[in-house]
Amino acid sequence: MVHRTKSGGGFTEKLVRDRIPQVIEESGRRAEFRVAGLDEYRSRLRAKLYEEAGEYVASGDPEELADVLEVVHALAAVHRLTPDGLEARRADKAQRRGGFSERIVLRLPEGP
Repeated sequence: MVHRTKSGGGFTEKLVRDRIPQVIEESGRRAEFRVAGLDEYRSRLRAKLYEEAGEYVASGDPEELADVLEVVHALAAVHRLTPDGLEARRADKAQRRGGFSERIVLRLPEGP
């Protein structure tokens, strides 16, 4: 998700992968960037999750799932969860409530 800066100088900002400034500079262009504070980082990660999930929904490309997973791992780290810790929580929930492999679609009555 791209965010316009408050200064009105015509710049936009977005959270990018760690090596993107280096990749830009290796291509001969100049990369301007800053490091987000923790609260902003959390907020931008949540927005990035919507962005990456939306890209997968729009394209159906499984490559986009790697981007979604990268953001999920970063969000987990913000909550002091390792990938293994997150997987343990996922497995526990799957054990208690199941997964999605059986393709069950629940029909709910309309109205209050």
